[in-house]
Amino acid sequence: MSRIVKIGNVLIGGGNPIAIQSMTNTETKDVDATVKQIKELASAGCHIVRMAVKDKYDAEAVKAIKQEVPGVPLVADIHFDYRLALAAMENGIDKIRINPGNIGDEGKVKLVADEAKRRNIPIRIGINSGSLEKHLLMKYGHPTPEAMVESAMFHVRLLEKYGFEDIVISLKSSNVKTMYDAYVKMSQETDYPLHLGVTEAGTMERGSIKSAMGIGGLLLRGIGDTIRVSLTENPVEEIGVAKTILKVAGYIDEGVDIVSCPTCGRTEIDLIGLAKQVEKEFKDKNYNIDIAVMGCVVNGPGEAREADYGIAGGKQVTVLFKKGEIVKKVAESEALEELKKMIEEDMKK
Repeated sequence: MSRIVKIGNVLIGGGNPIAIQSMTNTETKDVDATVKQIKELASAGCHIVRMAVKDKYDAEAVKAIKQEVPGVPLVADIHFDYRLALAAMENGIDKIRINPGNIGDEGKVKLVADEAKRRNIPIRIGINSGSLEKHLLMKYGHPTPEAMVESAMFHVRLLEKYGFEDIVISLKSSNVKTMYDAYVKMSQETDYPLHLGVTEAGTMERGSIKSAMGIGGLLLRGIGDTIRVSLTENPVEEIGVAKTILKVAGYIDEGVDIVSCPTCGRTEIDLIGLAKQVEKEFKDKNYNIDIAVMGCVVNGPGEAREADYGIAGGKQVTVLFKKGEIVKKVAESEALEELKKMIEEDMKK
């Protein structure tokens, strides 16, 4: 089991719930815009929010942003300039994302480590396959999982050298297999908490699939303590995908899971349209239930016996069922409304 790291008011590692993260895409120095987006992310279910700190104005904005979103742990994403890490910590950041080896000589690393230790601020070592050290690329030929782990362990040892062990590690790649293998290897090397993610995963459809494969596969092996789904979309969209991954992997029990059969020659209703309507209707509901949308009245309820509720449609009749047992017959045009009514009545009990 991984060790516990505290980020603001959120604990990760040590068997704590998997925390969902995302990153703002606003100019951090634009306090109003950044606060607005952080609040939107938090409302969607994001537990930790990262912001780019590119200059001193971004670092100075941290203080004002913290005052507006006191319940949301904030992470400063920093590259190369150790002074920005020090400034972000001075202004109240809850966590630093940095690679200790790229912020200058070891004296600068020590300054950051000492200040983070003094303030109890954890550091995430963020390894990305696209920005590995040149000597590792020469050694391995390309960004292999082994190269990523070696890079991460170099940065870990650098912080440990100065007595700093409040560490989180990520090893991200846009290649799912590379990312997956790197995390598996890393989990065997250390017990520091792991931040999972497929970087530059893509737009909604492709990015969701790649993230589900990489992140979900690792979670099913018991690897990972916090996750970020990286999509070329509004960051808020990442949260729904992350929650679905956690739901399907069995890590959370909130949200509705939709089960629907593929169409076939026996389908006599608009099954595709109905399934999409059901999914849209229950997308934001936090009921811990499974809903099945089936295209065959004869076999549908039985095939979806494990679902809590369901619809099965045929040419002459559409039925509503619970746990595989038919409870009501309705017209196809009324099926969705009757399903909603049945579920809402049960949720009130």
